[in-house]
Amino acid sequence: MKPRTPPPLWRATKWIVLLVLLAAAYSLSWRVTQPDFLKLIVAAPKAKQIIGDFLHPDIIEREAEISLIEIPFPIPCGSTEVEAAPAPVRLRVEPACAEPRGIFRVSGSDLGPGSTVVMRWLLPSGGTLPIEQYPVDEEGAFSAEIQARPIAATKDGVPARLQAEVSVPLTRIHVSQAMRDVLNAIMVTIFMALLSTTLGTLIAAPLSFLAARNITRTSRLGSVVYYLVRSLLNITRSFEPLVIATIFALIVGYGTPFAGVLGLVITTAASLGKMFSEAVESIDPGPIEAITASGARRSQVVMYGVVPQIIPDFLSYIIYHWDINVRLSTIIGFVGGGGIGYYLSQRFNSFEYHKASTAILAIIVVVWALDFLSAQVRKRMA
Repeated sequence: MKPRTPPPLWRATKWIVLLVLLAAAYSLSWRVTQPDFLKLIVAAPKAKQIIGDFLHPDIIEREAEISLIEIPFPIPCGSTEVEAAPAPVRLRVEPACAEPRGIFRVSGSDLGPGSTVVMRWLLPSGGTLPIEQYPVDEEGAFSAEIQARPIAATKDGVPARLQAEVSVPLTRIHVSQAMRDVLNAIMVTIFMALLSTTLGTLIAAPLSFLAARNITRTSRLGSVVYYLVRSLLNITRSFEPLVIATIFALIVGYGTPFAGVLGLVITTAASLGKMFSEAVESIDPGPIEAITASGARRSQVVMYGVVPQIIPDFLSYIIYHWDINVRLSTIIGFVGGGGIGYYLSQRFNSFEYHKASTAILAIIVVVWALDFLSAQVRKRMA
């Protein structure tokens, strides 16, 4: 019997409904995300400066002569009295006070050609709040507009102070402090990944045998253990490493590598446990049957019939996961897990984009090198 074809009107209606739903979905997406492409054009000067910093990573530097200039700045105006700045004035602020979120201009002169100026707030509470880094032109001058932050408001009659850190480069060149900090942080990240992979493997290996159908499900008790371990691995794998690392960062301390290691250990154990168990389930049953027929105990069957078959797969998975953990360690650092990610988040928060660029460059090199190394090792083991 020839199948009935839907009438043309129904097919047209179906497509119309589908198009209406798609239009509604895109309309809702536009309203939720609120794209503002004009803002990209307006922010072009700022983007140019940020991209310029990223294109000039802080790898080497000249020795610099550092000087600090501070000017009291009441917020709001009239909240306290300040003394007039002594002459000669290398840093000028116009006006000398501002309302919260008001805009004022900071300009400097006689600062040294080719130097840089890092502006920051010295808060009445004793803390500091970075503003931005500004280049000094060939005449030793710079000018910038800054917004008065409400957090810098006068407190108990004590005004905030604007601090300018002027760095005048000298002639001698050496490896920058940022590069040394990045190398230290990237080594911490590599060892975080190594330790977490090792501990995760030690946990995953025994669990993988309990989660393997062909090893555990030989009795009613074994089936119960199998489903319990499988469920545990699946539930643990459902948690994002970022969430686990954030929880541990709150427990053991924000910015400590130990928090990142703990987060990676749990996710590594769950992931490798699943992969290991699948490797155990895919082994050749022939050797197992032969060893079992010879009257060997269950432990001997596993030791001589299973382990020799799974070692290559296990080693390949371990190396591969170490590579993954190096990448994850970078991201986990942003939530307080330590390592290069934590260093990178600090540089972003302090607007030191040239130092952030150094960290990004180091991450690219290390990830590429480890990816190449792990691929070569897995190729030789294949």
